Amino acid sequence: MSCTWDVVIAGAGPAGTVSATILARAGARVLLVDRARFPRDKLCGDSVNPGALDVLRRWNLASEIERHGFPIDGMRVSGPPGVQFAATYPRQLRGRTVMRRDLDRWLLDGAISAGAQFEEGVTVRRALMGGRHGDESVAGVLVKSPMGGETPLAARVTIAADGRRSTLAFGLGLAAHPARPRRWAVGAYFEGVTGTSSMGEMHVRPGEYVGVAPLANGWTNVCVVGTPARLMYLNDPARALQAAIDRDATLRDRLAGARQATRPVVLGPLAVDSRVAGVPGLLLAGDAAGFIDPLTGDGLRFAVRGAELAAEAALEMLATGHQRHLTLADRRRVAFDSKSRFNRTLRYLVDSPTALRLAALGASIAPACLRSLVAIAGDCGTLGRTNAADHCRHIDRRAPPHSHA
Repeated sequence: MSCTWDVVIAGAGPAGTVSATILARAGARVLLVDRARFPRDKLCGDSVNPGALDVLRRWNLASEIERHGFPIDGMRVSGPPGVQFAATYPRQLRGRTVMRRDLDRWLLDGAISAGAQFEEGVTVRRALMGGRHGDESVAGVLVKSPMGGETPLAARVTIAADGRRSTLAFGLGLAAHPARPRRWAVGAYFEGVTGTSSMGEMHVRPGEYVGVAPLANGWTNVCVVGTPARLMYLNDPARALQAAIDRDATLRDRLAGARQATRPVVLGPLAVDSRVAGVPGLLLAGDAAGFIDPLTGDGLRFAVRGAELAAEAALEMLATGHQRHLTLADRRRVAFDSKSRFNRTLRYLVDSPTALRLAALGASIAPACLRSLVAIAGDCGTLGRTNAADHCRHIDRRAPPHSHA
């Protein structure tokens, strides 16, 4: 790992692996590192919506998901007592649910097959500073060495895809946990949940929401997201999850005979605020670039579409020697701002009982509006709109390391 790489990517989740795949296929020398050892379990809603699948298909990374994932035809939504609605995705589109450990493994296999080198159990300590642009330029990363010191991994471009607790983004002051919203997630897998179908589920209650996702192995992902005041028992995830189930009559009945297949896990605070997309020499991707709990189940599309944009910017940096973190920020705004506004509006409903009741009334009067909302939540309108492959160029292998000005 001592040579100079074209790109070093911290984090082997979906954003990191998709970026690695795109870059390696374009001819870049890519090193992908992660502190975990794979396969690894991770709290997630397990939803791959139609928009996320579309991104993965255009890189030929969706075959295992479509072969083994559970097909999802749309969403069932419930609000205040008595308000329920179900809508399929338009044009017979489908999403999939897959366990996160399986998704990560499939995408990692794709990156390795493309030619990226992967090193697991590698802890990134901080950014390596002092590139050709001066001390403010990132020139790679420093990782924990076996003897407890730090080993440099030099790179022409560094991508921070190391999640919502990103060592690189937080260490450089590019990200922070905002004061609001402050929500935590608690989730587990259950066996024997009744009433599941080919629809994903979102049960919105004042101050919290519960996602229910059926899986191909017969398990069901049940995950509640709420404020600490609402969840109450965050130091005891099993108690917090059970309390959320018990206070909801519909979910309580459906899980009455279910067996808890895994130990509940808690994660939070969820929100990450990042108003930039990097600094000279470094680009952000995935949750490191900003994250708010995905009420609409679209977290994976943000990750993989953001991975495309980061890989595109990295390839331009390698080919031209010009920095692209500001360009990446502009492209992320175009790609994500409208959906982010949509998500913020839905979260406002969760935080406001009055707004939630008014929304429920509007849904009963105009159900066609809710069908449109389900299509937006599934990112169905983005399919086929952008093909990042058209923008990616192969690396000129004659270019020496650090050849950028």
